Amino acid sequence: MDKLIITGGEVLEGEIRISGAKNAVLPIMAATLLADSPVTIRNIPHLHDVTTTMELLGRMGVHLTLNEKMDIVVDATTIHSLYAPYELVRTMRSSILVLGPMLSRFGRADVSLPGGCAIGSRPVNLHIKGLQAMGAEVEVINGYIRARVGRLKGARLVMDLVTVTGTENLMMAATLAEGTTLIENAAREPEVTDLANCLNCMGAKISGAGTDTIVIEGVERLSGIEYKVLPDRIEAGSYLVAAAITGGHVKLKDTRPDIMDAVLQSLREAGADITVGDDWIELHMHGKRPRAVDVSTAPYPAFPTDMQAQFTALNAVSEGTGTITETVFENRFMHVQEMQRMGAKIQLKGNTAISKGVERLTGAQVMATDLRASASLVLAGLVADGETTIDRIYHIDRGYERIEEKLAQLGANIRRVPG
Repeated sequence: MDKLIITGGEVLEGEIRISGAKNAVLPIMAATLLADSPVTIRNIPHLHDVTTTMELLGRMGVHLTLNEKMDIVVDATTIHSLYAPYELVRTMRSSILVLGPMLSRFGRADVSLPGGCAIGSRPVNLHIKGLQAMGAEVEVINGYIRARVGRLKGARLVMDLVTVTGTENLMMAATLAEGTTLIENAAREPEVTDLANCLNCMGAKISGAGTDTIVIEGVERLSGIEYKVLPDRIEAGSYLVAAAITGGHVKLKDTRPDIMDAVLQSLREAGADITVGDDWIELHMHGKRPRAVDVSTAPYPAFPTDMQAQFTALNAVSEGTGTITETVFENRFMHVQEMQRMGAKIQLKGNTAISKGVERLTGAQVMATDLRASASLVLAGLVADGETTIDRIYHIDRGYERIEEKLAQLGANIRRVPG
């Protein structure tokens, strides 16, 4: 198993390009099951989760090819199995996203209950309740969701909790349903909007994406298209924190500052000089140490839970004391213990991490426990004296495209070695 070895102390400077969004490309890949002709997806990030999704679709008989531009062409007309097996779904929660499209287009689906990061309870009961409200017969048998329907019927779906994958699954299911579906208390994330834009290009009739009420008028069929996935706002945020934490100066290209307001505001509070254009962000710390910030995670457009671990690393070496409150997932502070081993002064009180900043951390051998926690340990390693070795980096490869190459491009002393 590969490891990352980082020798801290380098100030990051330079330019990098931001990849396509993991959390947008995965639902869009699932949405290709709804199309009656091939779909070409552009701006694909080369991530382990994308490979897993390709394997899952391939297992179902879907034909996938990479063209010369490294776009994925997905042809679901060859599908022969409406079954998503445990050994693939258990590694990645977003596999549940094939449920809605399969059921809507083919009238049946057998999908394993999902796995993924160990960051707390993310129940799929809202997906099931929504499909049942649309007329499907759904039961959980031997760890599999078994769903059957003639044709889904439009319904009013009120989500008990804001759920991104729940909103996406039900929105996809509703595209081919008979009548109109209303999703209330819908997730407002940019990735949900990107999926809706893609579906509308395919011929769906979706309005209200990006608000808490989405309206879907069912259509008879969806067609193949070419679609470019939006940039990854979490990857962009992670590299901005990397620059801020090292007192550096970076410019991110091919990004979307308009969907990163909460993160950019928190970085400005930390003392960063930030300028933006339509598709670029520049951050300059002028060699200064960041100031500690107080943040609380919440669904979009508030501060994203996927940036919490990175800001925990920032606060660990900032001037002053900062508090980070996690309201989305109940088990998302597993990186704190590893940072404490590197000399961070972080105290956990319930769902809040209180950090008293230290000037430097010290290198140590640490272990990644989930995707964003592993990114935060890389950030901590950038500002640690000596060498930091990060084990179990397969988590990082699920969500960051060539992280060691991009950081090295900015001047970090980082390398990947076989485990």
